[in-house]
Amino acid sequence: MTDISTTKLAAFDPEDLEVLSAHLQDAVMRVGDIRWMKPEGKLALVANRYDHLSDDGTGKPAQRRLAGLQFSRVTRVSANRIRMQDKTAVLSLLAITFEPGQTPPEGAIVLTFAGGGTVRVEVECIEAAMADLGPAWAARARPQHGIDGNDGDGAA
Repeated sequence: MTDISTTKLAAFDPEDLEVLSAHLQDAVMRVGDIRWMKPEGKLALVANRYDHLSDDGTGKPAQRRLAGLQFSRVTRVSANRIRMQDKTAVLSLLAITFEPGQTPPEGAIVLTFAGGGTVRVEVECIEAAMADLGPAWAARARPQHGIDGNDGDGAA
């Protein structure tokens, strides 16, 4: 049976962003599913997030869910160690963090991916929202993270 319950979250400060990050850890997406809408000051992406809450140790398969993530009040976006022109390349999200700027509440939201790639989203302030976009499905694999700092494949 497919779970149709959904999660919706908003973030307006670094602590909220940590909760968002926890729900999106191990999400996988294609580079082409990341869009910066410069005139609107928004960055949006769609990802298959690993639902860590469904991984409860009971033996039933954990789940993945299609989720949308949007950052508002964006002033600049840059990528490091990610080939943004390769729209089919797959990324595995490890964390979302905030680096305060010189004049609060501005700063940068940093999306860190397996393999060392990052997307840096400079913002006037933290204003983010995540929502599941449909029912869950059984995950094919459980994400693996190496103890020595080498990340697993985050396969899905």
